Amino acid sequence: MAAQTSQEVRFLTPQTVDVKKKKYCRFKKSGIKYIDYKDSEFLKKFLNEQGKILPRRITGNSLKYQRRVAQAVKRARHLALLPFVTDMFK
Repeated sequence: MAAQTSQEVRFLTPQTVDVKKKKYCRFKKSGIKYIDYKDSEFLKKFLNEQGKILPRRITGNSLKYQRRVAQAVKRARHLALLPFVTDMFK
C-alpha cells in the first residue's frame, strides 16, 4: 500500500453547489393590482395537492399580495370554483 502524500479528497463526479434563486413577488414584478377570484387556473398555482394555500416562504409573495391571494382563494372556494379539500388536485 502506497501512502498518499496529499490529503485532498477527490470525487468521481463534481459536487453541485445549490444556488438559491432570489425569491420575488410576481405581483409586484408584473404590476398586477387586482387578483381575480374567478380565475381558478391562476389561483391553483398557490395551492398544493391537497388544496391548501401555500405559504409566503414558498411562493415568494409579499405580505400584501399573500393576503389578497388568500382572500381570493377563500372567495373561489365559497363559490365552488375551487375545492376546499381534495386528493391529488394538480
